[in-house]
Amino acid sequence: MQTALPATFLATPEGEEANQILRNCVHCGFCTATCPTYQLLGDELDGPRGRIYLVKQMLEGQPASHITQHHLDRCLLCRACETTCPSGVDYHRLLEIGRVQLAARVNRPLAQVLVRHGLRRILPYPGRFGLLLRLGQLVRPLLPAAIKVKVPPRRQAAALPDSQHPRRVILLQGCAQPAAAPNTNAATARVLHRLGISVVTPRGQGCCGAVSQHLAAEKEAVAFMRRNIDAWWPLIEAGAEAVLITASGCGSMVKEYGHLLRNDPEYKDKARRVSAITCDLAEILIRENLEHLKLEVDPAPVGYHSPCSLQHGQQLTGVVEQLLRRLGFNLTPVPDSHLCCGSAGTYSILQPVISQKLLHNKLLALQAGKPTVIATANIGCQLHLETQAEVPVRHWIELVDEAMPLESSTPA
Repeated sequence: MQTALPATFLATPEGEEANQILRNCVHCGFCTATCPTYQLLGDELDGPRGRIYLVKQMLEGQPASHITQHHLDRCLLCRACETTCPSGVDYHRLLEIGRVQLAARVNRPLAQVLVRHGLRRILPYPGRFGLLLRLGQLVRPLLPAAIKVKVPPRRQAAALPDSQHPRRVILLQGCAQPAAAPNTNAATARVLHRLGISVVTPRGQGCCGAVSQHLAAEKEAVAFMRRNIDAWWPLIEAGAEAVLITASGCGSMVKEYGHLLRNDPEYKDKARRVSAITCDLAEILIRENLEHLKLEVDPAPVGYHSPCSLQHGQQLTGVVEQLLRRLGFNLTPVPDSHLCCGSAGTYSILQPVISQKLLHNKLLALQAGKPTVIATANIGCQLHLETQAEVPVRHWIELVDEAMPLESSTPA
């Protein structure tokens, strides 16, 4: 694709990156075949190819409007188009750059500004989010059914192992997960303990930065990245073998630290190292000797939802499924498993109509095989799916944890 970006913008890192991404696009349209919003809405401007042209026109100096904003907002950033693209177009980075440029050119209605500001002030802070969630859970029995389903019930975490092993991994606690699904990280610690691996959760770490990054607050996102690197770095220097992520949305973000901080003279080398050792939980387990777990697996069917952030963001398609089958779980077929469930971080709040349509379609596919439980690998997907699911929705590591007999011993 030919471009004519202004020289002043081309001289910036963002301009150089955007120009290269645009030039990689050959306008083939393969991306539209796997774009959830294009399939749902049938509008060229609600597919990757159309959005690329909107961003290109804006970056080249043509006027941007609320129409531009409307169509860029409706992108899930699921990155299914990147998996399909034969030219390797880094679409999500172009859209992130475009959204930042758009925010400087087109004002939002006050209601949208307040909602987005509120999301950035609450979701990335576990204490604030946890307090609001607890208040919601206290009044949950009194809420109307339509609102009640959006408030997850209170869950408890089982006991953590207290022994230490020579092998250690750094565990990102996450923002929503500790309050909404605290047993996910606890189950992770117990499973890894059986494999002779300890998890460490350093003080000072916080949000991965994804909420701010996706809401065009890049400077805020960089602050979260630097904070995490500062918290993790002493443990990395002391021999921690990985930064472990149990929420695939956070994993996609942390694996991009090296790229996003590539021009930061103080953090670029550390960020590159952090991204290099960041692993989704499945990446760690699949290379271990899982016979130590001595699982007693329930043969009941499991419907597995692969989050977009795992299969498209991290390009780990099929890894969790392979791992669960290897452990003896009975996974049901899921049609169109590449499509988004509609959660997409804050998308389910900011674009509820489209989100609910995608959720409906996803649950039809997941429940077609009559599973007794739905498993997933991302807290956002988990909370979104369970608002309408007919069966419980769990993180897959909880199923593994529950299948471990109490008498299993830790490997020497």
